Amino acid sequence: MYIVVGDEPFLLRHGQNFHPFVVRAAENVQQALVHAKLSGKMKVVVPCSADTFQNASTLPTKASFRPDVNKTMADLLSFLANSSSPFMVELDPFLSFQHNRNLSLDYFLFQLMSHPVKDGENKYDNYVDASIDALVTSLTKAGFSDMDIIVGRAGWPTDGAMNATPAIAQSFMTGLVNHLAKKSGTPLRPKVPPVEMYLFSLLDEDQRSIASGGYERHHGIFTFDGQAKYYANIGQGPKSLKNAPDVNYLPSKWCVVDNNKDLSNVSSSFSSACANGDCTSLLPGGSCSGLAWPGNVSYAFNNYYQQHDQSEDSCYFNGLGLITTVDPSVDNCLFPLTIHVSAATSLHLTLPVSLLLVLWFCIVCI
Repeated sequence: MYIVVGDEPFLLRHGQNFHPFVVRAAENVQQALVHAKLSGKMKVVVPCSADTFQNASTLPTKASFRPDVNKTMADLLSFLANSSSPFMVELDPFLSFQHNRNLSLDYFLFQLMSHPVKDGENKYDNYVDASIDALVTSLTKAGFSDMDIIVGRAGWPTDGAMNATPAIAQSFMTGLVNHLAKKSGTPLRPKVPPVEMYLFSLLDEDQRSIASGGYERHHGIFTFDGQAKYYANIGQGPKSLKNAPDVNYLPSKWCVVDNNKDLSNVSSSFSSACANGDCTSLLPGGSCSGLAWPGNVSYAFNNYYQQHDQSEDSCYFNGLGLITTVDPSVDNCLFPLTIHVSAATSLHLTLPVSLLLVLWFCIVCI
């Protein structure tokens, strides 16, 4: 069992804002565990983003921790070693795919490659192994070659960008699960895979930061209302994932733009709806990116309307909104209905079952 301190505090875009506090916070938590006589059962970890170690050439043996984080990293690694805690890394294969166009999509989806990436005598045919070995190299250069590794997240989004689709996400998850089942480790750590690896994630998060991209809100294996997006083996074998049963939605009402009104000034209402809602599905490559104007405006209006529990005033938009009982969804672009507030608790009670399956898979299969 682990206690996580921070959420990717060494992300490059954070600068050194959190460097002075992370290790001290971890030490304080560790001291509390010691006093409570729980340090043997619970370990303190700090999830680190993959950009914490540099790998400009994409070759694992060239990787090292970023110079700006070296001092803090030395303190963190010493703390982890002294407390027998593993190093936790957060992988973002989709972001890496976007930034490394010289690497094929097959490389990220565990597909057979005719030309794997060569690094000396080692060959890499997938992103996950290469990333883990880049971390192994960085740890070795820092003097901690034997430190255990945990992968705190690894997944693929289903919306919000080009190549973020349920079909591709299923290919990634299938490839990842099958690869982990082999327990083959990596070229630098053969037969020694990470101690644990966690699939990312159970549900979509419509409030998650989109600093890296709109796709960040669409990593869920399940939609926000507990409906499975695609098949993934998270412990149930070949059986399909079960949707959350008896979901109680609000009435079948949607908010759309009133085409009979003067829409010359609708852009400000559209921007306001997106700023206070979630329009990531409208981004290029997203499931609703093909909506023509003013369909995209209707999508934004409805998202805001649903997030505000279908209150009548949330579909006003300076008189440009119109409440309809006709589903405006088009093909794969779904205009969602929100969940009845009183039913949200009963829905959430069904989700820990799936979460336990994820955790069980991580602990047993790796």
